[in-house]
Amino acid sequence: MNLLTVGLSHHSAPVRVLERVAVGADELGKVLHELIQRDHVAEAFVVSTCNRVEVHAVAETFHGGLDDVTSVLARHSGSEVADLTDHLYVYYAGAAVEHLFSVAAGLDSMVVGEAQILGQIRQSYGVADESGTVGRTLHELAQQALRVGKRVHAETGIDAEGASVVSEGLADAEAALGGLAGRSALLVGAGSMGGLAAAQLRRAGIGEVVIANRTATNGERLAESLRTEGVTASAVDLSGLRSAISAADLVVTCTGAIGAVVTADLVDTADRGPLVFCDLGLPRDTAPEVAELPGVTVVDLETLQRRLSEQQGGGESERAARIVAEEVRGYLAAQRSAEVTPTVTALRRRAAEVVDAELLRLDSKLPELEGDVRDELARTVRRVVDKLLHAPTVRVKQLASTPGGSGYADALRELFELDPQTTAVLGAPAAGDSRQGGSAQVSQARLPQTGREALRDRPEQDGEHR
Repeated sequence: MNLLTVGLSHHSAPVRVLERVAVGADELGKVLHELIQRDHVAEAFVVSTCNRVEVHAVAETFHGGLDDVTSVLARHSGSEVADLTDHLYVYYAGAAVEHLFSVAAGLDSMVVGEAQILGQIRQSYGVADESGTVGRTLHELAQQALRVGKRVHAETGIDAEGASVVSEGLADAEAALGGLAGRSALLVGAGSMGGLAAAQLRRAGIGEVVIANRTATNGERLAESLRTEGVTASAVDLSGLRSAISAADLVVTCTGAIGAVVTADLVDTADRGPLVFCDLGLPRDTAPEVAELPGVTVVDLETLQRRLSEQQGGGESERAARIVAEEVRGYLAAQRSAEVTPTVTALRRRAAEVVDAELLRLDSKLPELEGDVRDELARTVRRVVDKLLHAPTVRVKQLASTPGGSGYADALRELFELDPQTTAVLGAPAAGDSRQGGSAQVSQARLPQTGREALRDRPEQDGEHR
């Protein structure tokens, strides 16, 4: 088993492609089960945000796992695999660990250092856990990634300004309007991004906020939280969009719906001042025709992607990258060390069996031995065996933690004629373990290729990258 990451992000794909592949909350369970039902995918969770769609999987083979994941993504997006491969990136084994840790740290985000990704990874893992598509390997990986992300934010100033896609989008909208203080805003969507947008609008001094949401109670709950902060706020259902848009200076959309929520026929531009739409949804909530209306400005993920593409992380990003590299080395070393543990356990069990057999033979040959003498002999023999095994078993764990160290476990099995099936049983999860799945055979092999290159230049053997 090996870790495999296949995805698209703002680095590799335009928004028009990302929105086709985006996995909505109501589709996530279906996609997860489709992945896990494939022949070569043992575990999976999917991270789908406003600027990335990634499948993190435990695959039996590289070839089979890549085929399975890309075919599911293609089917879900209504595309052919060939239409996606130019935009895909593929990471395998240790490179997949490094990528997820970097994502959790905010180093791979459109707005470098944004902390929202931590909650999105946590939520994505939680859905997969409830769906039963993650086991021991992805559980350990996800929890470690979240810990790494928290450490980066705690030990660096990478998120000192608290920037996010929401704050950057609203900054562009504010610039287009010449300020938000005293303005009227319509917020379409009351989910997590809607909550962030509402908080940002409040800090910008917005005069009034109307919240339109599919579930009225959620919209009213967000409106009430704004009112407690001194903002004039109310909630309407989506049927009231036309009148709410006509009264707004700024419309912020972040629904997660499939298809446009705001269409050109809902927007009346006659006898009014400038109107700005800040579309933070993926897929987009605002129809393309809206941007062509007179007096209308649209800020969306595509415009943000262009503006932020030249963003430089600076010294804090470099500090964060060093922390990620340190954590990756530690994680991989621990995984390699853990892989030799079943072999060491099998060796000690084999030694104990030999000692027991020899002591039994001694009993049959010298039945007249006093009990205390017999006990002392047994303790002495066991101490001798333990001392002989101590140094090599400790050392083999140390050696196994280094790159390429898996060969030491193979050498132990060969030298002491250990049954491979026995070591496999000892390494398997205990009965009733909710985190089923074997340990990932994680190496530091890297595959920082686009999907097209990965599909074209596949390794001849699983885990071998050329």
